[in-house]
Amino acid sequence: MGNIYAVTNQKGGVGKTTTTVNLAASLAENGKKVLLIDLDPQGNATTGCGVDKDSLEISSYDVIMTTAKAADAIVSPEELSFDVMPTNTDLTAAEIQLIDVKLREHRLRVALESTRDRYDYILIDCPPSLSMLTINALVAAKGVIIPIQCEYYALEGLSSLLKTVERIKQRANPSLEVTGLVRTMFDARNNLANQVSRQLITHFGNKVFHTIIPRNVRLAEAPSHGIPIVQYDRASRGSLAHMALASEFVRRENK
Repeated sequence: MGNIYAVTNQKGGVGKTTTTVNLAASLAENGKKVLLIDLDPQGNATTGCGVDKDSLEISSYDVIMTTAKAADAIVSPEELSFDVMPTNTDLTAAEIQLIDVKLREHRLRVALESTRDRYDYILIDCPPSLSMLTINALVAAKGVIIPIQCEYYALEGLSSLLKTVERIKQRANPSLEVTGLVRTMFDARNNLANQVSRQLITHFGNKVFHTIIPRNVRLAEAPSHGIPIVQYDRASRGSLAHMALASEFVRRENK
């Protein structure tokens, strides 16, 4: 049965969607069966995978809010080696609609039960907030992957996320753990970035992935072409870093 991971950080602009899409692609390159779930109403992971979010008949919104089956919302883009459960702005309404729903935190977890055995890994791209959608992802997940940019405000808000993870572990999902923190958009020439990187290692030790995702123009260009970096420019620094991250991730999870 596939393990589920929520990729989240309440701070926007830290490379969360980039990490989700390219980790999914890199795991698939290593022969793993992967499903990417777009749970961010902005739908950036959907478009980054080459799926037209404006023409969706069934999306992650329908899976959470209606009787739609997860399998019916999953698409397999020809250009990709992994599956996608796409979304669009319909998902924005779920935040309000979930207020009056019974067991609202468990909707995604229940919906995925019939689909999990098809995959080795399921990655959920969460919205940049500690919303009910993010909570659904955390209740469904085994692990949490936190992309974090090594800048001045990096640690701000991280404590809130970790407290939320701990609360959900205590109340709704005892198996939930922080899988690791991924340093993203890293510039080794920047003294502050190096300082924050050292602080992360001091505070979180081996929870910080050894692999660092560098700032890379080709990595930034890939989403506009609707394909992951491993297909856009396999030899680029961004591609090599995500392939290394996937290998490290698998090693950690197989321990």
